[in-house]
Amino acid sequence: MPQVEINIPEHLEMQIAQLVEQGEFLNREEAIEDLLATGLKAYKTSGPTDEDEEPGFEEEDGMMGHDDEYVF
Repeated sequence: MPQVEINIPEHLEMQIAQLVEQGEFLNREEAIEDLLATGLKAYKTSGPTDEDEEPGFEEEDGMMGHDDEYVF
């Protein structure tokens, strides 16, 4: 798997650490990977694009409600 190095604001690092401590994720790496994938999926499904669907970004039911309503 490719590795990426990024710098994030301290408040985001603290939120990620808190999610791991609360047991939402097994570790920091899993948290960042899952949160990034969720963000990309939300970004891709947030509006029409001229690009064709790329493999690995299929829509799953449950992420979005009606129109632009987010479902948590």
